[in-house]
Amino acid sequence: MKDPRAAPLFIGSEIYRNSSYGPWHPLRVPRVSTVMDLSRAMGWLPADQYITSPRAKAIALTIWHHPDYLAALQRAEAEQTVTPEDAERFGLGTTANPVYPEVWRRPATSAGASLLAGELLARGGVIYSPAGGTHHGMPARANGFCYLNDPVLAILSLRRNGARRVAYIDIDAHHPDGVEVAFGDDPETLMISIHEQNRWPRTGALTDEGAGSLFNLPVQAGLNDTEMAAIRDRLILPAVQQFAPDAIVLQCGADAVTEDPLSRLCLSNNAHWRIVRDLLGMAPRYLVLGGGGYNPWSVGRLWTGVWASLNGFEIPERLPEAARQVLRGLSFPGHRLGRNPPPHWFDTLRDAHRNGDVRPEVTERLSHLTARFAVQV
Repeated sequence: MKDPRAAPLFIGSEIYRNSSYGPWHPLRVPRVSTVMDLSRAMGWLPADQYITSPRAKAIALTIWHHPDYLAALQRAEAEQTVTPEDAERFGLGTTANPVYPEVWRRPATSAGASLLAGELLARGGVIYSPAGGTHHGMPARANGFCYLNDPVLAILSLRRNGARRVAYIDIDAHHPDGVEVAFGDDPETLMISIHEQNRWPRTGALTDEGAGSLFNLPVQAGLNDTEMAAIRDRLILPAVQQFAPDAIVLQCGADAVTEDPLSRLCLSNNAHWRIVRDLLGMAPRYLVLGGGGYNPWSVGRLWTGVWASLNGFEIPERLPEAARQVLRGLSFPGHRLGRNPPPHWFDTLRDAHRNGDVRPEVTERLSHLTARFAVQV
């Protein structure tokens, strides 16, 4: 296996290609397989940088998840149904967290990638696992499309492999409530979340401080690239630099862009890529995860650009034909955004920049958080 210090590693799996939460669920769309196919079509994913994700065994997941919940999840896959007791106790079989054919194997695979990443990063390096980022999962309950919490498992694996101080940055449109349950009161974990206010799960208040290293920034609908740049430069980068982590975990959810149907934020994918690049080199270990993202074109293009950013690849203005064919092969059944996709969704990875004014509320909330640095980070 290639030394992880030599080049970034991509952890993926074919399990995501034909797996769906169901025909009407937001996760009916392909995501990880699109990133794999696009990256290969661009010539960006050679065999020596790709690792097939292992599937985590239940015993390995008990470092955070309860054994009885894991058993119920395995039963749900085997029987393709859940008892009323398991549904009530574990949140399985709901509209958000349905029983589907790979309901155990799929989350166990993304969890396996996060556990493996912690081991591979023991000597340092950069790893990308776009199937990761399931930040809502609770110890004994499915929550918010998330059956397991692979960011929590990744942090625990990093700790087990020598990283004492871990910075967790989450730029998904939704607050990482499961990760905060795990580490919000841990002074050795810096947690920064940028999320849409009044958006499910409606946690992550500006005033929450945890053990002092917890920074939540709820933002208004319409967040633009200029505002995210201010957040990056005033909050994310200074906090990480002052914290001096042994490892960084970035949850790079793709649902904060304008085209995503599950948020009202208005970023372009350039905002995500800049954060990915700027965090590179700020700690010896760097793990980038996926997360939300429910428009197949916007999430596939954004996450492929993340891989390009980690490798220092130049993103071309126009994609080669092989890459355009990947994007033309996508569909968005049952949603208005799939009826008449704009040409740039097929021809380029890069969105137009979505700049604008920095609203007073953003400035005030940043000032509230940055005032805490000197004594609490």
